[in-house]
Amino acid sequence: MAIIEEFPRAQGAPGIAPRWTHSAKDVVGTAYSTASPIWFTASGGVLNEIYYPTIDRPQIRDLQYLVTDGETFFHDVHRSQETSIEYLGDRGLGVRITNTDRDGRYRVVMEIVTDPHQPCVLLDTRLEGDADLLRRLRMFVLLSPHLNVGGWGNSANVARMAGYEFLTAHKDNTWLALGANVPFVRRSCGYVGKTDGWQDLNQNFKLDWEFASAPDGNVALTAEIALPEDYHFTLGLGFGNGLHRAVTCLYQALGVPFAQHSARFIEQWSRACTHMYPLERWTGDGGHLCRRSRELLLAHEDKRFPGALIASLSIPWGEVKGDEDLGGYHLVWTRDMVNSATGLLAGGDLATPLRALIYLACS
Repeated sequence: MAIIEEFPRAQGAPGIAPRWTHSAKDVVGTAYSTASPIWFTASGGVLNEIYYPTIDRPQIRDLQYLVTDGETFFHDVHRSQETSIEYLGDRGLGVRITNTDRDGRYRVVMEIVTDPHQPCVLLDTRLEGDADLLRRLRMFVLLSPHLNVGGWGNSANVARMAGYEFLTAHKDNTWLALGANVPFVRRSCGYVGKTDGWQDLNQNFKLDWEFASAPDGNVALTAEIALPEDYHFTLGLGFGNGLHRAVTCLYQALGVPFAQHSARFIEQWSRACTHMYPLERWTGDGGHLCRRSRELLLAHEDKRFPGALIASLSIPWGEVKGDEDLGGYHLVWTRDMVNSATGLLAGGDLATPLRALIYLACS
């Protein structure tokens, strides 16, 4: 494995002051298995904070796709697309997010789950729309790492392994690796607000900068995706406590078809909720809200510290908070923990409230 150095180091260090994102979440997701210590959130059609390896440690600010025809327009989600969200099935927290061009010309459809057995988030992605337009579209992924709960001090690199080129970032001993089951055409690392991919594409609809590294700052990773003939691919974001672990996690996850991951993801959640009371028979929506509420409460339990139920996977007023005043609801507060545990108990879950009681007694 090699870090690519033939491209220059990014300019604009250390970037603008880092911030987090809004606390109003549309999506919270994780596998039920403790073998997958990773959680994702989303709002406004964009993947926000990803937590790893414990539920109180956000590791990125956001990840999104950017779309351009290379000549007349450049679109990101917030400014140019409308979002709709639905769950992948009756069980589980896997979601389908569809971001549609406001003029109706194309749409980006993402099905999102985590690998049920590894710390990797998977985005199975389709670009749909008018055939003539699709042939002209170029698609990019933009990732802003905030490793080890902070935007400052991150380092990013373009890397290569056995002919595969991908992007990495690290801070201390925490690493991430971003790749796909299709090639990346162009890659770059830059400093947020100065030389990141959004700034580059916004200037002339092209990724002109190809920086090999952006050390020690508020950084962003950008890659152009080699769209296949069917405009369908899977993107992965893997984590580990070293470069090799993060990359191995990424490519092991991408080596299994997304459909298999998704089926296993849903099956785990189905088994997790079979022992609860059938409260859906007394609901007016077939039990949809009841099932999601149970799953969301269960998703807020840490996987390394059983029984640790946090208040919320969010950072209040995160859009104005940096490293020095992070705060957040991703903490174990007795009041919220008791409410979560008693809610699960009322639904017939005896095991999770018992774990929470033991956690409190031992804390």
